[in-house]
Amino acid sequence: MHYKYLLHLADDALVMSQRLSEWTGHGPVLEQDIALTNTALDYLGQARNFYQHAAAITGGDATEDSLAMLRLEHEFKNHLLVELPNGDWAQTILKTYFFSAYQKLLMQQLVGCADEQVRGIAEKSLKEVSYHLRWSREWVLRLGDGTEESHQRMLQALGNVWMFTGELFEQPEYHQGWVDYDSIKTAWMEEVRKTFAEATLNVPSVPGFQTGGLKGLHTEHLGYILAEMQYLQRVYPNSEW
Repeated sequence: MHYKYLLHLADDALVMSQRLSEWTGHGPVLEQDIALTNTALDYLGQARNFYQHAAAITGGDATEDSLAMLRLEHEFKNHLLVELPNGDWAQTILKTYFFSAYQKLLMQQLVGCADEQVRGIAEKSLKEVSYHLRWSREWVLRLGDGTEESHQRMLQALGNVWMFTGELFEQPEYHQGWVDYDSIKTAWMEEVRKTFAEATLNVPSVPGFQTGGLKGLHTEHLGYILAEMQYLQRVYPNSEW
């Protein structure tokens, strides 16, 4: 169960990293292109740390590479939110904001967990996700309370993404008792309400209801992500560069 929870944490970070890396070279301005690329690298580093720990626990031939590159779609345990398409800049920003707000609260609790190595990973990650949250929040405010077009794009993004947020607060059946998901939900909603009030956006009255990722039931988008990400490893197994 410990092993599965580590995979859940790693899968979230890996898939989020892969999605955000798609913006590399395509950002609206160079500064923001670099900022989002660095965020993707932060998530990749986080994923590597969790995969390495998971591989050490399971033993055998497992490595961080095999866990990331050789598992099938139904074996991944990431939230559905992180596998959603980037869409336009507004959708990417909103998805990053929602996930960063969740991750900051999550890492704050994992800092006090029983696993020493997880505590170390959480301490390092907390510094990074705090920046991710600050950066994405500034963009939510800028777009939400900006021009008529930017406001409308944020509303469209909210319509596409909000339904997937409720899963963030589900307690995985393989959880370790390290995290209180009810308290994360309360604090997350408080953060979102405060930000949306400043961004002249309304919090939807209907809670997010799409779920399944924690059990390996994913949207059609994950398969395409893995097909691209795992291609070289599957075509040229165990290659060294």
